[in-house]
Amino acid sequence: MRAAILVIALILTAAAPAIAAHPTAHLWSEAEKATLLSLTLDALPPLPDDPSNRFDTDPRAATLGRRLFEDTRLSRNGKVACATCHIPDQSFTDHLPVSHGIADTRRRSMPLAGAAYSPWLFWDGRADSLWAQALGPIESPEEHGISRTRCAMLIKNHYQRAYEEIFGPLPDLPYADLESMARPAADDATIQVAWISMPLASREAITVIYANIGKAIAAFVRTIVHTPAPFDHYALAAATGDTPAMERLLATEAALGLKLFIGPAGCINCHNGPLFSNNDFHKVGIPDVTGLPKDMGRAEGILKVLTSEFNCTGRHSDAGPADCAELRFIDPDVTKYLGAFKTPSLRNVADRPPYMHAGQFMTLREVLVFYQKNALRESGGRPDITHGRISDAEVGYLEAFLRTLSSPIAFGVQP
Repeated sequence: MRAAILVIALILTAAAPAIAAHPTAHLWSEAEKATLLSLTLDALPPLPDDPSNRFDTDPRAATLGRRLFEDTRLSRNGKVACATCHIPDQSFTDHLPVSHGIADTRRRSMPLAGAAYSPWLFWDGRADSLWAQALGPIESPEEHGISRTRCAMLIKNHYQRAYEEIFGPLPDLPYADLESMARPAADDATIQVAWISMPLASREAITVIYANIGKAIAAFVRTIVHTPAPFDHYALAAATGDTPAMERLLATEAALGLKLFIGPAGCINCHNGPLFSNNDFHKVGIPDVTGLPKDMGRAEGILKVLTSEFNCTGRHSDAGPADCAELRFIDPDVTKYLGAFKTPSLRNVADRPPYMHAGQFMTLREVLVFYQKNALRESGGRPDITHGRISDAEVGYLEAFLRTLSSPIAFGVQP
């Protein structure tokens, strides 16, 4: 018995130093150091101003936006707020496979930190600004389930002073007599009739208030940003060749995972830049979810963003003729993007399971194993995602690295 225990101990001892003392784990070429620095938060440019929202840097708008973000009165049942699905202490997600508002939705909530850097919002990119993104869930029957008319009444009854300090006087409307359920509603004939029965001037005035609600919420969401993670400190130490600091900041397994990430595994092909996302859309063959309708992904999002009344070129946008380049030069190839979804940021990824657009995978390991086994498949005659083959041990190294991307999320302070 003692001999057997000794043999096991010798095996474990022999295996452990092979990782702990890996000779090249913390050695980086100059080109690799440059790549590491390109992934740090220090490489982020200043937050871009949104030309379609002239209030996005107004601290008063951000203050109002935070109050609206947390207000459950912005829902049909008085129980759902933006913060219901974007919970601050859960990396602004909700840890559900699909988010639940008034009812279950068909996708999970996306993280909000750093979202102001992205030209497209939602898994399918159906919004091209933070304020357009904020408005979508409010009138969604499955999410907030409220109307823009009721939103205008809420502003009048509870936020008039704060609203008028930012956006000017509220329109002169018979707020108490408005049909509270009225909204543009292709999904409900009764609600649609209530909306079109209102005078055009009233509908226009209500929609202006509604758009401004989105712009205020966007001003708050713009303040939600990442703080440096262990990886960021490691990359800076690597740039100066500070080996003791590197060994202190990242375990050997994580450093080996980082080498795979920027090298043979090819993860950086899509998860690049300081937010570890190329903000593009990819079809990687994620399995459908039983009980949910077939999700067309970006193919739906293209049509929705082009026809949205709240897009960058719409009449409620503050953008000028030379703005809106992303929308004006959008790739409209619906067939190409059928079943494609946005590349999410990997910052804080370990803190926000489950994963993929409908929570198909419960753990990071499951995601990595999926790519290990399936991401080399070709779709439509061309590989949408390609990377080198990785071993089971290397899957563990990648997971160890991804856990070094977690850090506290800051919000509420105008950058």
